[in-house]
Amino acid sequence: MMLPRESDVLVVGGGPCGLMLANELGRRGVSVTIVDEKPGTAFNPQANATQARTMEHFRRLGFALEIRKAGLPPDFPTDIAYFTRFARHELGRFKLPSAREATKAVTGLSGAWSAAELPHRVSQKFVEAELRRQAEKLPGVSVNYGWRMVACRDMDDHVEIDVEPSNGGPCETLRGAYLLGADGARSAIRQHLGFRYTGETGIRRDFMGGRMYAIYLRAPAFYEMVPHAPAWMNVSFNQERRAFMAAVDGRGEFAFHTQLRAHEDEERITEDDARAMFQAACGAPIPADVLSRGGWTAGHCLVADHFRKGRIFIGGDAAHLFTPTGGLGYNTAVEDAVNLAWKLAAVLKGQASPQLLDSYELERRPLAVRNTSYARGFADSLGHYAPAAEIEDDSPAGETARAQAGEYLASHGRKEFNIPGITFGGRYDGSPAIVGDGTAPPPDTANNYIPTACPGGRPPHLWIGDGRSLYDVFGFEWTLLCLGAHPPSSDAFSAAAQRLGLSLKVVDLPQQAARDLYEADLALIRPDQIVGWRGSSADAADGILRRLTGWDA
Repeated sequence: MMLPRESDVLVVGGGPCGLMLANELGRRGVSVTIVDEKPGTAFNPQANATQARTMEHFRRLGFALEIRKAGLPPDFPTDIAYFTRFARHELGRFKLPSAREATKAVTGLSGAWSAAELPHRVSQKFVEAELRRQAEKLPGVSVNYGWRMVACRDMDDHVEIDVEPSNGGPCETLRGAYLLGADGARSAIRQHLGFRYTGETGIRRDFMGGRMYAIYLRAPAFYEMVPHAPAWMNVSFNQERRAFMAAVDGRGEFAFHTQLRAHEDEERITEDDARAMFQAACGAPIPADVLSRGGWTAGHCLVADHFRKGRIFIGGDAAHLFTPTGGLGYNTAVEDAVNLAWKLAAVLKGQASPQLLDSYELERRPLAVRNTSYARGFADSLGHYAPAAEIEDDSPAGETARAQAGEYLASHGRKEFNIPGITFGGRYDGSPAIVGDGTAPPPDTANNYIPTACPGGRPPHLWIGDGRSLYDVFGFEWTLLCLGAHPPSSDAFSAAAQRLGLSLKVVDLPQQAARDLYEADLALIRPDQIVGWRGSSADAADGILRRLTGWDA
């Protein structure tokens, strides 16, 4: 099989970051070649939570509905439930809506959860498969699994990678203008660039710290043998076998993860041992077929010291490595791609200065530090809270221990999974690709989000009638919102955009509620749906757009 010898952008890594970049660039007419040494998209479930902001980006690209249909049945509850063991005592539960309920509820929400989309619980394996299907529809996008990169070179005016079939065969050289390394935690591209992870690793906890073991299994009898309501996330809390287990398909497939004990050697764990781990967490001999299994390490809070050198960028796990509490790793990877894609496309088309690309690291690295820190806090909250010795006893002391644990764990669940502040509150303050207005954003907190049009963050959302989200009327590239009954003329922005070759959609929002929400007469929205500027006069339109596209950085 011959690969395209030349593309605008080369991507090493066909996971969420690489596939999302291809979807963004392909829709902008930019050619992309992806190579990945794996035989295809993920078989194992991996990440299991798609945050609302990520769903908004999938909506922007036109396939949020396909993602929402994937994974669990539409009426399956997405609760987080805590048990001594899955078939024994339920300790606490944080209730969350099913996919069908979320679709109905979203249009009635305001305040912190005013959004075009709500979170969706779906295994990464299904997301990757859909991202691949969508990318392969696009002209100029070539997705190639089973190809290993063996060398990469920045040639100053272009990049090259040498690739070979993973199962053996002749080497080929591919050429592009830019290269993204989305090749995972052991990224060969990050190592080639000499970048190092910074932060903390090897963090030890009673749970979610150190050696973990993952088992992808099928156990359809689980729902018959467990005397509790189904949940998306099931957490066992006892002194013998601590684990968390996400429902994959709602019919009997699960992603089970357990903390290994000091005497357990992952190299010697057999399939029978793996099955016994699951049954110990259940507290019942529930039959199970093991589909795959293997060890991994929790306790990472790492971010690369740089995200770019010359024409080569890194993103996803190559740039930041999480302990998976909060479900932040894969979602951060998707936003890496969203941020980088419009900038690459604009530079390749001559619509932006190459200096704009400097803003990728300046914007995304602080967000990665922020998000890994939040994930660590959730892991500490869960992992440093140890079960009492009597937690499983049928005694008054046992009942007291279970009540105390249930109160703590239910509170933890709300803090880890009700996170509009993390989901929507990421900001790019201080970036050269933002024109600030001197206002300060609200405090950054995990569990609360105050919508603000302060430049550098997500545009405040509202529903504008007949079931339409404001985001549905944004342009795919740049959008100028004209707010209130008497906004200034947009002509200066339209003319400035035309001179720079930018696609600008002007949207009139005469509702006073929209004007009040944005606290300005005009707001300019970047292609990644970030407020780039707001104000009450279009007089400086040319300078604003030149600043946002790097010409006057």
